[in-house]
Amino acid sequence: MKFKNESSELYIPNGVDEKKVLESITHLAIGAHQDDAEIMAYSGIAECFGKKDKNFGAIIATDGRGSPRDGFYKNFSDEQMKHARIAEQKKAADIGQYAALALLNYHDVENIPQKPMADDIYNFLMASKPEVVYTHNLADKHGGHICVVLSTIEAIRRMPKEVRPKKLLGCEVWRGLDWLDDNSKILLNTSYSPNLANSLLSVFDSQISGGKRYDLATPARWLANATYAASHSADASSHLSYAMDLTPLIENENKCISSFVENHLMDFVNDVKNRLAPNLKNKNEDFNF
Repeated sequence: MKFKNESSELYIPNGVDEKKVLESITHLAIGAHQDDAEIMAYSGIAECFGKKDKNFGAIIATDGRGSPRDGFYKNFSDEQMKHARIAEQKKAADIGQYAALALLNYHDVENIPQKPMADDIYNFLMASKPEVVYTHNLADKHGGHICVVLSTIEAIRRMPKEVRPKKLLGCEVWRGLDWLDDNSKILLNTSYSPNLANSLLSVFDSQISGGKRYDLATPARWLANATYAASHSADASSHLSYAMDLTPLIENENKCISSFVENHLMDFVNDVKNRLAPNLKNKNEDFNF
């Protein structure tokens, strides 16, 4: 497979024929950075792990050179950091039994035209035609993540409708999604095999040593989500990740992305207002928005 960026790489852990392995992918994560796939799409990794009829794949947009660094990695150059981060991501692919890993190796997706990245994503999608795609959510606060999700939507919208993914899920990384209306919230069970999750997250030593304890924070978020998912019933699972269902945006390519997000935000605003309003009126107060 050819990509727009000359330094891009397709990594196939088990060495199977490229065409065959890409066609076997049923679940695909598309993330901006190394470890994004493991944080936001663990439920998909776990669902495919050890299965014959399901296979997980990942696309990572950046090369890792801008990552924070400390400890052992404190004096690493950008080039050294790039190689460390790519090696970590490949190791995660080995551990998680990914069918294929595409490393697009862009330096900074926030400052490049989105079209080349969308082209790369489109080509991978057409070769694999996965059923489920995990990417960043549209309310994420990381600019690079937003660029990736918008490129992903653009790429899927180019596909013939009959081969588009059945589901597109915008997942948690740099903003939790507990604020989403319960009727709009997709619950992803991340309870399966804590040892596998820990193994995947702990691979990214350059981040952990650099003071970013994603290996602790991610399972903690999943635990908190499961505990606070429902106030009047016992926990249905021990760990949960939340996702924003972006499927309507790929079912209808004319659907406005900004209006889609605004509707979710207004649902949250109205929920808060409706819970506060009766008590505020007793105090002769009202909302000004």
